Amino acid sequence: MVVTTPEGDVILYPCYRWISRGEMVELRGGRAMKAFEDDHPLLIDHRKKELMLKKSLFQWTSMGEGLPHMNSFNDVSEIPAEMPFYDSRIADFNYSRQKIGIELKIKGLLGSTAYWETIEDMKNIFWYKKTTMAEYVADHWMEDDFYGYQFLNGVNPGVIKRCSELPTNFPVTEEMVKPFLEVGSSLQKEMEKGNMFLYDQKKMDGIPPAAYNGEPLHVTAGLCLLNVNPENKLMPIAIQLNQQPSEKNPIFLPSDTESDWLLAKMFIKNADCMDHESVHHFMRTHFLTEVFAVAALSSFPVIHPMYKLLLPHFRHTLHINIRARLSVLGPDGSLSKSSLGLDGVKELMRRDLSEMTYSSLCLPENIAARGLESIPNFYYRDDGLKLWNIIQSFVKAVVEHYYPSDCEVQRDTELQDWISEVFTHGFLGNKASGFPAAFHTVEEVVKFTTMVIFTPTVQHAAVNSGQYDYNSWAPNSTLRLHKPPPTTKGQSSMKTVLETLPNVGDTVILAGIMWLLSDRYSNYIPLGTYPEERFDEPEPKQMKKEFQAALSCLSEAITTRNSHLELPYTYLDPAEIENSVSI
Repeated sequence: MVVTTPEGDVILYPCYRWISRGEMVELRGGRAMKAFEDDHPLLIDHRKKELMLKKSLFQWTSMGEGLPHMNSFNDVSEIPAEMPFYDSRIADFNYSRQKIGIELKIKGLLGSTAYWETIEDMKNIFWYKKTTMAEYVADHWMEDDFYGYQFLNGVNPGVIKRCSELPTNFPVTEEMVKPFLEVGSSLQKEMEKGNMFLYDQKKMDGIPPAAYNGEPLHVTAGLCLLNVNPENKLMPIAIQLNQQPSEKNPIFLPSDTESDWLLAKMFIKNADCMDHESVHHFMRTHFLTEVFAVAALSSFPVIHPMYKLLLPHFRHTLHINIRARLSVLGPDGSLSKSSLGLDGVKELMRRDLSEMTYSSLCLPENIAARGLESIPNFYYRDDGLKLWNIIQSFVKAVVEHYYPSDCEVQRDTELQDWISEVFTHGFLGNKASGFPAAFHTVEEVVKFTTMVIFTPTVQHAAVNSGQYDYNSWAPNSTLRLHKPPPTTKGQSSMKTVLETLPNVGDTVILAGIMWLLSDRYSNYIPLGTYPEERFDEPEPKQMKKEFQAALSCLSEAITTRNSHLELPYTYLDPAEIENSVSI
């Protein structure tokens, strides 16, 4: 609402919430104000009462020992009107779910316990859900260069690191890999040149698997060694499926039989798929964003500049997460169908949070720590770093406008309350993580706020948008594999590969889940778009325009680059990134 005073001043009163009959709603208008800037007793008292109400509404509860805390609402109907959700989005989601179910029932696939007779049969799961990338995956999943490509530009691009020295428990020898290296080179030379990279799933080691039909499934906490070849392609050259080397845990090579090498790659991708879905997707984007959101909703009054800056990036987070804890982490959720099962994935998330560092969530530091600054054809890095810088420039402009000095940061008790809540409930007070428990400088606020906005927008798009493309084709990536991993070379066949994959019914359910998770629904709001105007001052309005212009320029550059690529990387095109975690 816009009010013109008798003196001719125009004041914006943001509402953007549902109001029910008989309800009295007090709106605070005018420019954004920090607590110590309010000097009128009426405004000071109003601010105090608003925060008391917010703290009573937005409370914390445990998701489980060692996991980030979550909001205390049991159902989306309990969420306050301050966080509205749009029925059209739920209607779209339910329509897609019904459409998937009907198609699978008509085809007789839903509930089928039969195993696939051929790989080609899987191409007929869906009639109408076709994407160029999904069809490419189905045609090229067996190729080693495409396998390596996915560690850079697939749905889990945050796991490999440069390898300058082999782990002692991964005894790859020169003789094993020499045929797969550049002529005249060696393993040691390739490591010295920075061409060797390692995937190591050691945090999964020792987690008991789930049971299926009374029998335990199999989880492989494996290692995969990759090499950038002279054609600048990242190629897998050695795989060990468990952490401790032994005669029953051989190192598989591209020169092994086709089915042995395929199975080794499939078990690595099975572990990666579970790690991606539980840790990198749900915990590191959905659940951490919920922590940022609940802390902000309980710490900032609506007139606070940080509330106005952050709220659009928390738009549907609480609603989505409440539903996700049933549809993903519930008894019949998608992760219950994984080889780890619900208890296993929660333990995996618990282990990851205990080791999580602040720098791992800040992309420039993440890339540097993993030694991936110069690896070629890494579009997630290229686009992600540009987006980090654009978001940081926007955040810096807004934060420095409202906090001209470090002293103002230190005086803002509401800002300090927010970061304290995040540190306590998100990172469980772990000082070794490097996460701040308080803010001392403007620079610290800029960096942390950049990470907070980057996480539900850019990072969520990177790990979510391509799920149907890459994970709906079970041979490429699946949450569950049935047969045990190979322990002796030369004993498998393509029949073994088919028997290792989930049965027909489980395959189609998992493919349907990937469809739902990566689809686009109504009320889509791209990154940097703010249909709800919350700032009343001209300065932040101009900053938003400059932010949008920079995003638009990057979108054009990415579109131009993609036009020259065999495999366009579209997930971090700003036009394809949603402004908040909304699915």
